[in-house]
Amino acid sequence: MPNQGPPVHFINLEYFFRLLYDLLHGAGVSGGSGGVSADHLLVTFSHLWLLVTVLAYLFSLAAIGIMVYATMRLYQTRAEESHKYETVTEEAERAQVDHSRWNHIMSLIESGQENDWRQAIIEADIMLDELLTRLGYQGDSLGEKLRSVNSTHFQTLNNAWDAHRVRNEIAHQGSAYQLSEHLAHRTIANYEAVFREHGEI
Repeated sequence: MPNQGPPVHFINLEYFFRLLYDLLHGAGVSGGSGGVSADHLLVTFSHLWLLVTVLAYLFSLAAIGIMVYATMRLYQTRAEESHKYETVTEEAERAQVDHSRWNHIMSLIESGQENDWRQAIIEADIMLDELLTRLGYQGDSLGEKLRSVNSTHFQTLNNAWDAHRVRNEIAHQGSAYQLSEHLAHRTIANYEAVFREHGEI
């Protein structure tokens, strides 16, 4: 019968534990019947080293797989949440506030109450004053700022004057000033033309 060689013990944990037991309870490295031969010891350590190497490779592959998955999930999470944490510029924040104010003004002018129309015009005039200040026009009042405006760079200057005059009448005469619905809407339309020219709304 042909010699088939020693049996192959590849990742056989029971076999490796038996080898360790033999090493711990043997009589030392010798040629005697109770000891462990040097060749046998070398084979044992080579098998152990093979097991450790295979386990190390498996562990490394698992660790690399976990790292790749974690990195992909991190980038995916950042992409999904980037809009929540992105920095809002001063211009964008101001535009959001102004749009909110203008929406409030429009809700007042659409009301059926004359007092709401007056309030809408007064608040729109405040927005106009703030706009002129940001554009660099100087003056103690809105009227002074409007007088310093160069009409070549401010195409809706007449709209601003017409709207501001109505606001002044409301401020000076109070409830005695008869504000019709048509005039209120026309005045707000004048303010709107100014704000749209300069990107406020």
